[in-house]
Amino acid sequence: MQTPNTYRAGPDAQGHFGLYGGRFVAETLMPLILAVEAAYNTAKEDPNFHAELGYYLDHYVGRPSPLYFAERLTRHFGGAKLYFKRDELNHTGAHKINNVLGQVLLARRMNKARIIAETGAGQHGVATATACALFDLPCVVYMGATDIERQKPNVFRMRLLGADVVPVHSGTATLKDAMNEALRDWVAHVDDTFYVIGTVAGPHPYPAMVRDFQSVIGRETREQLMRAEGRLPDTLVACIGGGSNAMGLFHPFLDDPDVAMIGVEAGGHGIETGLHAASLNGGRPGVLHGNRTYLLMSDDGQINEAHSISAGLDYPGIGPEHSWLNDMGRVKFLSATDDEALNAFQLLSKLEGIIPALEPAHAIAKVMEHAPKRGKDHLMVVNLSGRGDKDVPQVGDILRGKKK
Repeated sequence: MQTPNTYRAGPDAQGHFGLYGGRFVAETLMPLILAVEAAYNTAKEDPNFHAELGYYLDHYVGRPSPLYFAERLTRHFGGAKLYFKRDELNHTGAHKINNVLGQVLLARRMNKARIIAETGAGQHGVATATACALFDLPCVVYMGATDIERQKPNVFRMRLLGADVVPVHSGTATLKDAMNEALRDWVAHVDDTFYVIGTVAGPHPYPAMVRDFQSVIGRETREQLMRAEGRLPDTLVACIGGGSNAMGLFHPFLDDPDVAMIGVEAGGHGIETGLHAASLNGGRPGVLHGNRTYLLMSDDGQINEAHSISAGLDYPGIGPEHSWLNDMGRVKFLSATDDEALNAFQLLSKLEGIIPALEPAHAIAKVMEHAPKRGKDHLMVVNLSGRGDKDVPQVGDILRGKKK
C-alpha cells in the first residue's frame, strides 16, 4: 500500500477517506447535506466565524484545557512519562462542547431554528442542550431507553437545560438506535432543522467537520508539550467509540512519523465473546448512518448488537477516517474490556484524584499495559476526554454487586 504524502488532506470532494466515508443518505436529505457542506466551506474561510467560535471556546468552555503531568501514575508504572490532556475540565465535562459550539454557530448562520441531536452517554446531548440554552434555540435529543436508565444524571441535566429528551425503544435502545431516530426526524423537518452529529461519523461533511472542530485538542497539546518538554510526544492514546476525541488529538500529529498513536476500542466482555463494541478489531466494512466504515455486522449484512459498560462507546461502528488510518497502518487500534476499564477508573481516581469517565478509562487501561514497558524518557499523552460524574452511580452499583 502506497504511503500518502500527507495523512491530513482528506477527505476528497465526495467525502471519501480511501474506501470509507461518502454520502449514503435518503434523496430528501441530499439538498440539506449539500447545504451544510456549502455553509461549512464558507465558514471555514471566514475569519469572523473563527473569531466567534474562538471567543466561546476561550470564555465559555474554558479553553485551553490543561496538559497535566500525572506524576503519581508515572511513578506507579515506573516507565513512560504520562501527560493527560484534560478535556474533562471543559464546561459540560467533556470534549463534546468543542464540536457542538461549532455546529450550532453554523446552524445559526444557516438560519436553522431547531436543533436535534443523538446521544449515548449523554455528554453530547448535554453539550447540545447547553449550546441551545445559550443561543435560545429549541433542542430535541434522541437517547436510547437503555442509556437513559444508566445515565440518569445527564438526562436530568439535559431536561434542566430545556431540552426535550426523547426515549428510543427500538433495537437495543442505545446509541445506534438514537441516531436512527434523529435521522428520521431530520428527513421530516428538512426546512427548519439542523442535526448536530456528535462524532466523526455520518454522511460527508460531518466526519471532517467534527474532526476540524475537535482538532483544537491536538493543536493545544502540541503547543503545550513543546513548552513543557521541548519536543513532540512519542505516543498519543485515546479511547474510540465513533472517535471524535481521538481524531481531535491525533489529526494535528498525523504527519509526524515519530509520533505513535493508539486508539482504544471497547472490548466489552472480550472480542472472542462477540459481546463488545470494537468495530476495527471485530468488524468488517459496510454502510451505516450515511457512511461506509468498519461495522459490527453479520455475514448477511445485518448490524450486530454492540456491548460496552460505557454508553458513549456502545456503538457498532467507527468514524470512516479511523477506518482508513487503520488500513494505512498509521494508527494502532487496540481494545480494553469492561473489567479493565473499571480497574483503570478506580486506579486513576485513587492515584491522581481524577475520576475519569468510563470512556477514557478504556484508554487508561491500555496505558496500564504499555507505559511500564517504555523508558522513562518516553512521553505518552492520554486524552482524558470526559469526567466520571455521570458514571459514578453506575460504577457504584457494579462494584457493590461484585462484592456480594
